[in-house]
Amino acid sequence: MRVLQSASKTFDSDLASFCRGASVPKDIQDAVTAILADIRQRGDEAVCYYAAKFDGAKLRARDFRVKPAEIAAAAKRLPAAERKALVAAHENIVAFNKQSLPKDWLGKNKHGAQVGEINHPIRRVGLYVPGGEVPLVSTVLMTATLAKIAGCPEIAVFTPSNAQGKIADGLLAALDLVGIDEVYRIGGVQAIGAAAFGTLTIPAVDKVFGPGNAYVCEAKRQVFGTVGVDSLPGPSEVMIIADDTANVSFAAADLLAQAEHGSGREKIYLVATSAELIKDIGEEVQSQLKLISRSEKTQRVLTQGFLAIQVKTLAEAVKIANYVAPEHLELLVKDSAHKTLLRDITTAGAIMLGNYTPTALGDFTAGPSHVLPTARAGRFFSGLRVADFMRRTSVIRYDKATVKKAEPVVSAFAAMEKLDAHGRSVKLRAL
Repeated sequence: MRVLQSASKTFDSDLASFCRGASVPKDIQDAVTAILADIRQRGDEAVCYYAAKFDGAKLRARDFRVKPAEIAAAAKRLPAAERKALVAAHENIVAFNKQSLPKDWLGKNKHGAQVGEINHPIRRVGLYVPGGEVPLVSTVLMTATLAKIAGCPEIAVFTPSNAQGKIADGLLAALDLVGIDEVYRIGGVQAIGAAAFGTLTIPAVDKVFGPGNAYVCEAKRQVFGTVGVDSLPGPSEVMIIADDTANVSFAAADLLAQAEHGSGREKIYLVATSAELIKDIGEEVQSQLKLISRSEKTQRVLTQGFLAIQVKTLAEAVKIANYVAPEHLELLVKDSAHKTLLRDITTAGAIMLGNYTPTALGDFTAGPSHVLPTARAGRFFSGLRVADFMRRTSVIRYDKATVKKAEPVVSAFAAMEKLDAHGRSVKLRAL
C-alpha cells in the first residue's frame, strides 16, 4: 500500500501520476485497433479466430447465437435461492429506474410558438456482459432491465463463453428473467467490433452499453462515431473516505471486494483523517485477504493499485474525491458530515453513505445501475440510466402570428452571421 500525505508539496503531481496509471497504454490501443480492423474486414471469420485465441472457444458462425431453448434450460436449472435473488434484485432495479424514464412535453416559448421534446427508444442496442471466469450476472439486470424500460425494440447481448462454448447458468437465467432472447457467446474486442460493424451473422447495433476490461473499454472508445457508446466503464474502482467513526473491518472488506475483480488494473483508494486509521485498515486488509478465494489476483491489485491518502480535514477529502471522480465512493464518516459531503462531492459515479452501505449493495441489488464511469470519466459521464437507451427530438411549431414576432430576432442574427438566406426564409413568412 502506497501512502500519500495531502500536505506534501508533491501531493498533486503524485496523485495525478497514480491516476494516470488507469489510462490505456499504447500497446493495448494498438492491439485493439488491429483486432477491430480485422473484424471489419473478415467479419465472422475473424470473430471465430479471436474467440479461439482469447477464450479457447472453437466456434463456427452458426454457433454464435445462443438458442432460446438453452436459455430456458439454464433458467430451469438455477437453484431456487439464486432465482429468488435475481427476482428480488430485478424488482429494485425496475422500481428505481422507472423514476428516470424521460417524459415528453409541449409548451410555448416567448413568441407564443409551440415547442417541446419527444423521446424515442434507440432502435437496436448491444449490451456487453463480462463473462468467462467471473460471469457478471448482475450486469445483465443492470443493463437489460433499463433497455426494456426504455422500450428498445431490439436488444442484443454479447458475453464470452468458456472454452467449451458454455455460458454460466446464472447469466442465462438473468437474461430469461428480463426477456432477452438475442444472445451471442462472444466477448472481448471481437464482440464490440461485431456489434459496431456487423457481420453476416450479427446485425450491427446503434449503441453499445456495458462495462469491460481495458481492452473492451478501449474498443468502445475506438468504435464511437460508428455507433454510440454509453460511457467508458472499465476496471473497477472504489474510494473510501474514513474518519474515526469508520468501522475498520467494514472498510477493509469493501476495499477487498473491489480489488477481487483481479484484472490488475483496478484502483482502490483509502482517504483517511489519521495515520493510525490508515495503518489499522491496511493491516485488516491483509488479515481478511487470507479469507477470500481470489486472494492471489486480489493481492496483485493491492500491490499495484492501492493508494492511501492521509488528510487533515474532510474538506481536503472532498477535493481529492472530485479530482479522482471515483466509480464508487463510500463515506464512512460521522452522520453529521453526510449532508455537506453530498453537496460538495460532484463527480462520483455512486455514493454509499455510512458504515452499513457497502458498495456490493449497489453492485447487485440496491436499484441504481452499477454501470458507472471509471478512470476519472466521472468528471463528464454519469452512471447508466434509462435515458441513455433513448434519444430525444425537439419539436417546434410556429404560425403566421408567431413567426412575425420572431422575424426581427432572426434578421438580426442573419445579419451578424452574414447568412442572408436564413433571414429571408423567415421574412417571407412574416409578410
